[in-house]
Amino acid sequence: MDVAYLQLTKCLFNFNSTHHHPLSVLSRVSISNPRDYEHNARRSLRWGARNMCLASSSDTLVSGKSSSPTVASKKDQEFEEEEDLKSWMHKNGLPPCKVVLKDRKAYDSRHPPIHYVAASEDLQAGDTVFCVPNSLVVTLERVLGNETIAELLTTNKLSELACLALYLMYEKKQGKESVWYPYIRELDRQRGRGQLAVESPLLWSESELDYLTGSPVKDEVLERADGIRREYSELDTVWFMAGSLFQQYPFDIPTEAFSFEIFKQAFVAVQSCVVHLQNVSLARRFALVPLGPPLLTYRSNCKAMLTAVDGGVQLVVDRPYLAGQSIVVWCGPQPNSKLLINYGFVDDDNPYDRVMVEAALNTEDPQYQEKRLVAQRNGRLTIQTFQVKVGKERETVLDMLPYMRLGYVSDPLEMESVISSQGPVCPVSPCMEYAVLDQLATYFRQRLAGYLTTLSEDEALLAECDIDPKKRVATQLLRCEKKILSRCLEATVDLINQLPDLSLSPCPAPYAPLLR
Repeated sequence: MDVAYLQLTKCLFNFNSTHHHPLSVLSRVSISNPRDYEHNARRSLRWGARNMCLASSSDTLVSGKSSSPTVASKKDQEFEEEEDLKSWMHKNGLPPCKVVLKDRKAYDSRHPPIHYVAASEDLQAGDTVFCVPNSLVVTLERVLGNETIAELLTTNKLSELACLALYLMYEKKQGKESVWYPYIRELDRQRGRGQLAVESPLLWSESELDYLTGSPVKDEVLERADGIRREYSELDTVWFMAGSLFQQYPFDIPTEAFSFEIFKQAFVAVQSCVVHLQNVSLARRFALVPLGPPLLTYRSNCKAMLTAVDGGVQLVVDRPYLAGQSIVVWCGPQPNSKLLINYGFVDDDNPYDRVMVEAALNTEDPQYQEKRLVAQRNGRLTIQTFQVKVGKERETVLDMLPYMRLGYVSDPLEMESVISSQGPVCPVSPCMEYAVLDQLATYFRQRLAGYLTTLSEDEALLAECDIDPKKRVATQLLRCEKKILSRCLEATVDLINQLPDLSLSPCPAPYAPLLR
């Protein structure tokens, strides 16, 4: 779902003219105490707005929920009949450009096709294909009007994404009266889906999240959802503090006008298309750019980026294109876990992909404090996260060994030697080295065993044509993770086989480091 799918009923208000207008009450409240500000304003609104209504659930299209083919057909027809996004942009200041909007069939036949930006003519690397004027770019500077307020909000409890989502939800309520109607309608059409026509796992059902069993991403999704709920609880404060929003929507208290589910859908839709601009003020750092993502296709191995220039945001391509080819842009150095959560897709050729391994010194160890100092001296923490980057699995295993060895040291004389030495902890004994490597190998095997399928089963599943899109993208992610973990295991086993005497048993380690 997306910002749209906010098919909200219009609220009717019975405002008693004998009461003070809420704006007059707010003018007497100091903004230095937002909670008092909110309390007094809310009380005033209770007097004036006697018939506040919520979004009608019957009028709200929820992503992932079934809808009748008839409804989908009507929506599709509406999209075809109304002015398209690019025509609207040209009427409102978009200069001539070298792109067109084309259709990509959606996996779900009940949904309209997904639009994407393609080259309208043959292009060469270095060509500027479009420049969207600032008047058509949505930023916090535009939403809140006051950059000081924008900085206050984004450094407190609410993110830029939540502010932008709130703004678009209010604009959605205006329907065709909103200046952003054509853009919001396009977001409606996209339904928060990424380039693979899949929504972020933040909008998946509990059973669909089970596709991610074994992956840390499943817990990350739940944690992110909790964060969105916390932001939802702060919406009213933002609304009261942001004068531009309050004056335009004086009776629409956010948490009463929009349910949490609607806000989450809007938040995810904004998350899927927000652009991170560089070298701009904080209030313009996060931008919604028509013709930007998700209409542009993200690639991890691309260098083209949307950049801020005088008067607008432009795209210069980094490679040649034939007319009709989809335009791709760089999504930043994000691992596949972030690509899936943020944009609903996985890049099999992502050079920035990685998995995390967390190692921790045992706090029950009598020599814990000494080991902590040694770890800090070598730039490590008592709880250390190692990033296993794709293609760098062996290097990362070797990088982990000194930290793991430190945890295995138990003899006081050996500990004194470690403390007095400089640099990382070197191998102390063959049996200790065997124990360290054996623990790592066991850890990687356990992580691989935590998945419901094997790597070969994933390959067979992905070879099928008729597979649920969410299951497909989840399986792609799991396959990438398993490949990295499998190469870690291979590297560890190879190091074990290089030990001089494999007949030795691993040394016992009562306070071995903890891995997770």
